[in-house]
Amino acid sequence: MKLGAFMMPAHPQHRSLHDGHYHDLDTLEFFDRTGFAEAWIGEHYMMPAEPCPSPDLLLAQAFLRTKRIRLAPGAFMLPFHHPAELAHRICMLDHISQGRLMVGIGASGTNLDLEMFDIDYRSGAHREMTAESIAIMTRFWESDGPFEYRGKYWTARRPADLPDKRSTYHLKPFQAPYPPIGVTGLSASSPTLRLAGANGWIPISFCFTPQYLHTHWDVVEAGARAAGRPAPDRGEWRVSRPILVADTDREAWRRAVDGEMGRYFRDDYLPMLAGNNALGLLKEDPGMPDSDVTVEYVARHCWIVGSPDTVRERIEAMQALSGGFGVLHVMGFDHLDEMSAIRDSHAALAEIVANLRD
Repeated sequence: MKLGAFMMPAHPQHRSLHDGHYHDLDTLEFFDRTGFAEAWIGEHYMMPAEPCPSPDLLLAQAFLRTKRIRLAPGAFMLPFHHPAELAHRICMLDHISQGRLMVGIGASGTNLDLEMFDIDYRSGAHREMTAESIAIMTRFWESDGPFEYRGKYWTARRPADLPDKRSTYHLKPFQAPYPPIGVTGLSASSPTLRLAGANGWIPISFCFTPQYLHTHWDVVEAGARAAGRPAPDRGEWRVSRPILVADTDREAWRRAVDGEMGRYFRDDYLPMLAGNNALGLLKEDPGMPDSDVTVEYVARHCWIVGSPDTVRERIEAMQALSGGFGVLHVMGFDHLDEMSAIRDSHAALAEIVANLRD
């Protein structure tokens, strides 16, 4: 198993955009030094708790300051970008990274973001736009000559080169034919992860309810079978979960529930899910009332919190329950005010994962 990170990135709203950005950059450098294999960075607009409208700006800086870690937007929200423009930005970022780039893609589940871009998400337009966008981008990356794509939402073309070659289509990704693509899923039997299987993309599971985790791999395999693709490799499966390690279970609980991770869930994440009638994503028992989904509940049932022995046992149990996955993502949160405790937790987790039994 490898260790990675998934960063929304989340910050308390009193944190300045400048300080939050450079804290994220410093965290990526720390992950690189600590042996993390990868990190994924979200894209959000109308979410003050997750202020990152341009993950590629952070990644471009991070590639110049890191040596080994692979980095990815997690994800570019394709309806918000013209595919011809984004295809070129991804090419350039791939060259800056010298092949350490992966690319997460998504349709966005943030209604206010979609409304800001005047996208009719109620009709499913954002999902149609996402499918059209990736078709156009891969056409640019794989094309050997001029083409035109006329879709429902975008028209894009690769014009013929000028005879003197002074104006020509010249940008291709550093990785052939293009960087690995990943998508995230949260709900049981996630339809997004079925698309991952059908297209050979990296599946990333947000794991708040481990008892449903096996359904994620089931739909990845089903998607691959339906598309006539080879059986997918479990080693490519990423599973993301909030994790905090301390010397004792009691100390880990205190740091998690009373620290920034707990504050983020209490003040930002749980109210956001409640507003979208989506707290069921965190419930072990679908019949439990929403009022019971508290920070203490998610700390006990949805996070992995404890001493090194406890955390190791719970990771091994999650591996057994899921049937096995290749990369564990720790969800990253702002820790400027808890630097020593959280960095120690990440370092301890890296040691735990490095010593897990195959």
